[in-house]
Amino acid sequence: MGLATIINMFCLVCVPAWGEKAAYFIWAIWIFDAIVSVVVAIGIPFILTTRRNGFDLSSMTAAWLLPIVSCVVAAASGAIVADILPKPELALGTILASYILWGIGIPLALMVICIYLQRLMFFKLPPKAMLVSVFLPLGPLGQGGYGIQRLGKSAQRIFPQTDTLSSSAGEVFNAVGLLLGLLLWAFGLVWLTFAVLTLLKSRKFPFNMGWWALTFPLGVFTTCTCTIGQELPSRFFSVLGTIFSVIVVIFWVLVTYHTGRGIVKGDIFVAPCLKDLGRPQTPPGTSA
Repeated sequence: MGLATIINMFCLVCVPAWGEKAAYFIWAIWIFDAIVSVVVAIGIPFILTTRRNGFDLSSMTAAWLLPIVSCVVAAASGAIVADILPKPELALGTILASYILWGIGIPLALMVICIYLQRLMFFKLPPKAMLVSVFLPLGPLGQGGYGIQRLGKSAQRIFPQTDTLSSSAGEVFNAVGLLLGLLLWAFGLVWLTFAVLTLLKSRKFPFNMGWWALTFPLGVFTTCTCTIGQELPSRFFSVLGTIFSVIVVIFWVLVTYHTGRGIVKGDIFVAPCLKDLGRPQTPPGTSA
């Protein structure tokens, strides 16, 4: 996912300055990123399902979404890469591959979110050290909503140039992308409300590196909100996107400050989600 961020900035900043060769270079980097994202998104869940020692549902966290969201991030980056490719045929292939990546990531993420909701209902909230992980479902929902909208805009431009499907296919893909983006945004709003209420209920919880889980989900949800505001004649989404953007910046500053202070004090390098990594797991249905 970090590589996708570099790819996006390279497309927006370096390609306009350096030209066609830079576009082909970053396209090759995106292909590598897409392949790795598929391997991670499918491979890690498969490893989890084939482990000899099973997992207890009560130990599940929203961090299970992180390998899966890599495909969703790569799909959104694919739309940006397609827009800078000089040949429409290559752009078309990139768009179609991005739709496949989106189709891999979003349904799988929705299934994991359902399991995570079941875990919360049966075993209540996670420990205070991991409370901010309840924001993680916003990641695939926000990035998925943004990505499908960007893919729709790219399809609207590329499909007529390559005679793909019909003359109006690009318009249809764009409209469907906006609809799906709006639906994912609405689902993300549910999780945002739930996460905020969770933090308000818990009041005080210690700072740890898990607080960085606030930045990516809120950031991509904000991006999705702003994109909807650009597409729809509604000031509501534009104003809300601006408010979310300010909140994200504040969170970045806050988390960076506490991280820097923790580095100086030497007590920041603690990962709550890994504290049970070395302990043997009790298979389901057996007593400890």
